[in-house]
Amino acid sequence: MAQPAATGAAVTEVVAELAALEDPRIREVNARHGDDHGVNLSKLRALAKRLKTQHELARELWETDDPAARLLAILVCRPRAFERDELDTMLRRARTPKVHDWLVNHVVKKHPAAEELRLDWLTDPDPVVASAGWALTTERVAKEPDGLDLAGLLDVIEAEMVDAPERLQWAMNHCLAQIGIEHAEHRARAIDIGERLRVLEDYPTPPNCTSPFAPIWITEMVRRRHDDKGSALPLSGADANTPASS
Repeated sequence: MAQPAATGAAVTEVVAELAALEDPRIREVNARHGDDHGVNLSKLRALAKRLKTQHELARELWETDDPAARLLAILVCRPRAFERDELDTMLRRARTPKVHDWLVNHVVKKHPAAEELRLDWLTDPDPVVASAGWALTTERVAKEPDGLDLAGLLDVIEAEMVDAPERLQWAMNHCLAQIGIEHAEHRARAIDIGERLRVLEDYPTPPNCTSPFAPIWITEMVRRRHDDKGSALPLSGADANTPASS
């Protein structure tokens, strides 16, 4: 089929090309993780590379409500061009795990209102929205911890993580592990919380991956840093703040 132009592509052309990339086998795998699309992500990224940044096209793709089109929109948008309230609305409409994850990691984290959104989302009654707040908090734990109440975060995790819905639980567990990895003064407590709560203790972990069970994850990361052998093995499940990836 004809290739859409590198710039100025019509949304109908791009959606048609995405439809042509649909693979039923990929859709079947993604469906097990809650993702409703069947496009190979390498091919999706190649399409985004050819299209280059097109913010208005990104907005139109997002409005199609198609998960693959929304993933492409995230890759071709200009993150700082969105309004703060626009991102809030987009996050609340991003219900599939991959779209939610990419929106947080590729767009919101690069936006000037990221901290404001973090604070708003962290205590949102919608657990999927709250998981985005925890993902942004984990980013701050690792990169900009000044001003964070790490002990207070551990209090919340200790009290709420066991009964949290799956995606929120995963995000809180990541924050727990990150606190233990990055902040030695809180490490013993983080490991103790993980050992007592047992969250993700039995998560299937393939060879050459690190278990997401916080005590193992913390210990492995700290050991590898101490040994100066580089970063830890990939987290089983692959995505940092979703229970599984496609």
